[in-house]
Amino acid sequence: MSASESFPVLSDIQRRALLTDILKSVSRSFYLTLAILPQRLREPIGLAYLTARAADTVADTVLISPGERLEYLRLIETQLDSAAPLAGIATIPATMAEQQSHADEAQLLQLLPDIFALLSSQTPADKTRIIQVVKTLISGMVFDLKTFPTEESGEVVALTTTEDLDRYTYSVAGCVGAFWTEMLIAHMPQLRHWQGEGYEEIGIHLGKALQYTNIIRDLPRDLRIGRCYIPQEMLQRHGLTATMLLDAANSARARPCLDELLALARGHYEAARRYVIDTPRRLTRLRLAAFWPMIIGLETLNKLERNRNWLDNDQLIKVERRWVYKMIFFSLFASHSNRLLDHWLDQILFVRIRSCYRLS
Repeated sequence: MSASESFPVLSDIQRRALLTDILKSVSRSFYLTLAILPQRLREPIGLAYLTARAADTVADTVLISPGERLEYLRLIETQLDSAAPLAGIATIPATMAEQQSHADEAQLLQLLPDIFALLSSQTPADKTRIIQVVKTLISGMVFDLKTFPTEESGEVVALTTTEDLDRYTYSVAGCVGAFWTEMLIAHMPQLRHWQGEGYEEIGIHLGKALQYTNIIRDLPRDLRIGRCYIPQEMLQRHGLTATMLLDAANSARARPCLDELLALARGHYEAARRYVIDTPRRLTRLRLAAFWPMIIGLETLNKLERNRNWLDNDQLIKVERRWVYKMIFFSLFASHSNRLLDHWLDQILFVRIRSCYRLS
């Protein structure tokens, strides 16, 4: 392709395939949230996710050197700013798809040209928002590749300060909360009054809360590829080093550090609860789209807190599917009541015991 060519127009079948089958195969729990959104929001938000997910797949391809991955990420950024398809963008699926261990991720990269074609068809305002959030997310991926050692090096490097951790959680998740809020204000007339009222900041708190949850849950796995997102200043405060966290026998010794991380995460969840409560009750879909990831994230934190061997890499801490189904069922009734939602959040956020809905 040359820069003078235009993007192809995707058929309805191609658009649906991207935003349903492909997105569902690579999105884990996010597809649940996307599916409950009002129709007008699904395509631009789903497209933003797919674009970022493709970039993340590039960043995580360990069979390619970090330097090569950085080059491909820069190429994706260049394509985001281009009004026409770039010749080099086709080299990403051609070079990297066969390096993927998961067929779904390989297929996602093969469809990268279609993703950019769909991006080109968005309204100018939505396209600008999507590009902005994807670029911010890519900056977080670049930070990972430049900050931490190669996955096979055997070394472990920790972030330096809590401020570094806060900036990182914004670049890989908090920015999504801001983007989400901008999209709601732009597409939902009932939420125009949120403009300039600090709801973007509340959305940022929700994104950060979810990322803190991921960091705590995935710590044993991340350590083994050289990444410690717990900053050195926090580790030193508790008499720890990043290397010590590789030993599951240190779980009890590292418990105060875990408690500090849990407190930081819960602080962001508490700051974000208005995102649910302040959404008008008649906008049930939007309430649930914010409530579901919040309540699942909080239950994940509670499971981590109850786990005495939280540094064990052989354990997989996640919320059971049966719990999720029950939560969805009860939330359909509770979503119309601020009192019930507030009480539910209080139970799981502060009491930290089984909720009154007996979900555990």
